[in-house]
Amino acid sequence: MVSIIIPAYNTAEYIREALESVLAQTFTNFEMIVVNDGSPDTPRLEAAIEPLRAQFVYLKRENGGPSAARNTGIREAKGEYVAFLDSDDSWFPAFLASQISLLRTDPTLDLVYSDLLLFGDSRFAGKNFMQVHPSKGSTTFESVLVEDCQIPTSGVVARRQALLDAGLFDEQFVRCEDYDLWLRLAHRGGRIAYHCNVLGRHRVHSKSLAAEGEKLLEAEIEVIEKLARTLQLTLHQRSLIDYRVRRARAYLELARGKAALLAGQPKVARVSLGKANRFLHSAKLSAVLLGLRCSPQLTRFAVALWRKGLGSNHLGDGYGANQAE
Repeated sequence: MVSIIIPAYNTAEYIREALESVLAQTFTNFEMIVVNDGSPDTPRLEAAIEPLRAQFVYLKRENGGPSAARNTGIREAKGEYVAFLDSDDSWFPAFLASQISLLRTDPTLDLVYSDLLLFGDSRFAGKNFMQVHPSKGSTTFESVLVEDCQIPTSGVVARRQALLDAGLFDEQFVRCEDYDLWLRLAHRGGRIAYHCNVLGRHRVHSKSLAAEGEKLLEAEIEVIEKLARTLQLTLHQRSLIDYRVRRARAYLELARGKAALLAGQPKVARVSLGKANRFLHSAKLSAVLLGLRCSPQLTRFAVALWRKGLGSNHLGDGYGANQAE
C-alpha cells in the first residue's frame, strides 16, 4: 500500500484539485493523509475538502512548517511506500502506477522520482521541471549536492522505512527541508532513481516558500553547513560542499544586489554585486559594476541589463531545492 502525504497550509483554493488527482489514480491501493499544519485558512480549507472527507485521513496540528507536517503524516502512515503531494500540485492518473512499478521491479531502490509540468505565475510555466533543472547521470549524494540531480518533492515515492532510517525531515527547516532529507538518505547508501516521464504538475506562485529567493538561499547554506558538521564525509565530498556553500553565498549576494539595485541603492548594490562577481565572473555583471562605478546615475542602465537576462534560474523560483506546503 502507498500512503500519500499532503500537507496543507493556505491552499484552500487549490487542495480540491490535488485530492481529486489522487482519487483519479489507476493504482488504487493507497491511503491519503491530509495534514492541516495550523493553516490560517482552515474554515475555507475544510469547506473545500468536505465533499471528499470520507476518502482520506484528516489530521490537524499546530503550525510547525512543512517538515513537521510531512513527518506527522509519515508517522501515521500504514503503507510500505510513501508518496508526497503538495496541496497546490496534482498528479496525472498514471503517477502511482508508474512509480510503484519501478520500486517493485528493483527492490534495491529506496526512492524514485518523476518529471513534472510547471505551471502558474512563473516565466517557466509550460516547461517541464527537468527542462529547467535536468537530472544528469546517477542520483548519488554527490550529484544531489551539486544539483546535477534535483528531486521535485511532488514527484517522489519512497519506501517508508528508508525515510525513517534517514531520520525523516529536519523540523528546524521550513525551506530546503526536502533537499536535506534526500542528501541524508543518499549519504547513508539509499538508492535513488528517476525517469523523464511527466507524471504530474507543480504549481509555482507568489505565495510559495520557494518564491522567497534570499531566504531560500540562506536555508540552502544552513542545510549544507549542517551536513558538513554532522555527516562523515570524504575529502572529495567536503570539497564539493565548500564549492556549494561558496556558490550559494555568491547567488545570495547577487539576490541582495539585485534588490538594492531595483530599490535605487547603487552603493549597496555595488558592494553585494562585487562580492557575487568574485565567484560568478559574469560579463553582464561586470558591465553593471562598471556602470555603477562610473556614475550612480547609470542605475537605470544596470536595471535594463539585469532585466535582459542577468542572473540565474537558481534565483527564479527555486523549484528543486524547496517546495511550498
